[in-house]
Amino acid sequence: MVAIPGSEFLTAALNVVSQSLQIPVIIFLLLFAIFAVFAFGGLISDYRSRIKLTREYKEKLVFSLVNASSVDSLIDIVNGSEIYDNQKEVLLKIINAHSLSSDSREAWALNLIEEEEVAMAKSLERVDIVTRIGPTLGLMGTLIPMGPGLAALGSGDVTTLANAIIVAFDTTVVGIGAGAVAYVISKIRRRWYEEYSSNLQLFVNAVLENLNK
Repeated sequence: MVAIPGSEFLTAALNVVSQSLQIPVIIFLLLFAIFAVFAFGGLISDYRSRIKLTREYKEKLVFSLVNASSVDSLIDIVNGSEIYDNQKEVLLKIINAHSLSSDSREAWALNLIEEEEVAMAKSLERVDIVTRIGPTLGLMGTLIPMGPGLAALGSGDVTTLANAIIVAFDTTVVGIGAGAVAYVISKIRRRWYEEYSSNLQLFVNAVLENLNK
């Protein structure tokens, strides 16, 4: 039995690990591509149903909330407003806590706002993962098949090299494409969420000001 030098054993083990990653990388790239398509469709759907508040409307709503004469009036104003249902729910929960002290009510309002921000951050996590990991997997999918392809070229097997190059190019395109689409979705949604959070904070402050009178 011929002993295998340690360096050759490590190289062989490294090659086995590298080649064994090719199928998982391709599977994940396909999943990322499917996710990017559905996420883009969801972005278009949300854009169509998105509520855009003008500065004049926000000013009018804030003054109405601050100057409401009673808790029932506050509830009617919130229910009749054109803001998102989630924002209405937060405001109504704060209004229903009118019997609490001002400090407790403000702490409760802060907690509700933080819950909304956490929910928005979670919705961006998967898109951000695809943005960062997609191109990395694409690079892995490029390099993994090139090893056997170059080895085949050394023995004159041009067909194997050509197949390896095709796989390498395909994985690169899919990885970069999925990452690019996810990046655009992330940027647009993050801007929407910042506007949503800013408006929510504005309306919450108006309600608290009224209740703290």
